[in-house]
Amino acid sequence: MFFTPLCEWVVTPAKHFSLAVSFIRQDFLSQFSGSVAGFLWLFIIPISHILIYSFVFGYIFQLRALSEFGETEFVLFMMVGYLPWFAFADAIGKSTSLLLEKAGLITKVRFPVQIIPITGTLIPYLTHMIGFCLLLLYLGFQGYSSLMWLLIPFIYFIQFLFTMGLVAILSALCVFLRDLQQIVSLAVTIWFFLTPIIYPINLIESGKIRDLFLFNPMHNFIVLYREIILLGELPYMNLWIVIPISLLSYAVGGWLFIKIKHTFGDVL
Repeated sequence: MFFTPLCEWVVTPAKHFSLAVSFIRQDFLSQFSGSVAGFLWLFIIPISHILIYSFVFGYIFQLRALSEFGETEFVLFMMVGYLPWFAFADAIGKSTSLLLEKAGLITKVRFPVQIIPITGTLIPYLTHMIGFCLLLLYLGFQGYSSLMWLLIPFIYFIQFLFTMGLVAILSALCVFLRDLQQIVSLAVTIWFFLTPIIYPINLIESGKIRDLFLFNPMHNFIVLYREIILLGELPYMNLWIVIPISLLSYAVGGWLFIKIKHTFGDVL
C-alpha cells in the first residue's frame, strides 16, 4: 500500500520527537566542536558572503541597480535568491553521505532510520536561516518590508519540504550507488547556473526559453522570494507551481525511503 509508508514518513517527527531533537542537537553542535569562534560562525559566514559579493559585483563589475525591482542594488537582488539557494544546495550536497556516515549506527542499533534525512535537511535550513534573517533585517531597515513578508516563512517551509523529499531519495539511493556522490555534486553546480541567481531572468531575450525556467522548481522559489521581499507582490503562478511539486517531492521521497530502508543494513 502506498499510504502506509507515507503515513510512517509523515508521523516520524512527532512520533519520535525526542530522538529527532537529540539527533538535531548532536549534529548541529558538531559543526562547531573544537572551533574557537563557535556559534559566531553562524553570523560570520553569511556576512562574509554578503561582503564578498558586494565587493565583486558592486565594486569590481559595478553592476547597475535593477529598475524592474524598484532600483534595488544588484547585490541585494542576488543575495535574496542566493541565501535560500545556499540552504537547498547545502542539504542536497550532504545528502549522499548521510547514511554512509552513520553506517555503524544503522547496522548495530534498531531505530527509525528515516529520522536521518529529516534532521539532515533541517540542520542546513536552520543554519542558513540565520543569514537570511540578517538580510531581511537589513532590507527591513531600508524600507522594503510589507505585509507580504508574512508569507516568507511559509515559502521557506515549502522549499524545505521540497528539499527533504530529494534528500530522502538521494541518501537512500547512495547506499547502493556510491557514484551518486560525484554526480550530485556536479548536478548541484549545473543547477545553480541554470537558476537565475547571479543574473536576472530578463537577460534571456527569448520568451520561449524563459518559459522553460518554470520547470525549474528553484527558479520559482527564487522568484517568490524576490517579488515578495523586494516588490511586496505575490507571483501566484510561481506559488501554484511550487506547492504541488514540493508536496510531491516530500511524499515520493518519503515513500521510497520507507519502502527500502530495511535493506540498508545488508548493504552498509
